[in-house]
Amino acid sequence: MTATGMYRRRSSTLRTRGLIAAATGGVALVLPLIGAGFASAAPAQAATTEKAAVSAAVTGGVSLQKAAIVTHSVISGDTLSKIAQSYSVEGGWQKLYEGNREIIGSNPSLIRPGMKLAVGAESEAATGASGASSATVTAAPVSYADNLDGWIRESLAIMARHGIPGSYDGIHRNVMRESSGNPRAINNWDSNAVAGTPSKGLLQVIDPTFRAYHVPGTPFDSYDPVANITAACNYAADKYGSIDNVFGAY
Repeated sequence: MTATGMYRRRSSTLRTRGLIAAATGGVALVLPLIGAGFASAAPAQAATTEKAAVSAAVTGGVSLQKAAIVTHSVISGDTLSKIAQSYSVEGGWQKLYEGNREIIGSNPSLIRPGMKLAVGAESEAATGASGASSATVTAAPVSYADNLDGWIRESLAIMARHGIPGSYDGIHRNVMRESSGNPRAINNWDSNAVAGTPSKGLLQVIDPTFRAYHVPGTPFDSYDPVANITAACNYAADKYGSIDNVFGAY
């Protein structure tokens, strides 16, 4: 990557301009901006888990729309739109917000991890129902293995929520080239290191790049594997269209 890249004007979107360094150094590879598909495997798994919990709560032939209330525990990266889509809520996020306004507050965009939201056609908050005929379940959060496979899958789920393109294969290919899968990898010899900003982590991100492209919902730590992957993919999406389009030093 050339030194002039350090002074690019930042974009006003989540994909703000910044830098990322390759472990091997060298000039950035210019690649065509080819459209890439959004990762969907991990979100699909989450939706399947949640819907299975809903199905288990509905007994005696009573439909979810008429009786069951599902308690969804908000996790980092959730939005009302994503939650409503996962549970096929009639009326979309507006209906979900209407039923949980007292919990969420005046701004539907501000939901915090740990909030318990009632999901269903009729929530207690919206109808004042006693709940005598309602089933209440808590959807189990999706867990990921603490290894490269789990880090990539968790990153893909977060990327999907933020509209950042990329695939498992694209991420894995670049991780193996940049760090061989070592989340503590650091480059202490190239031009970035000499300038005081060594490349770090699975996808060898320098600190200015990590700060510029950090994705909300991940730790603000460039060595954190999930945070490193999502920040790097956010940068690659801004510069190349997708991490899938990166095949060398970027």
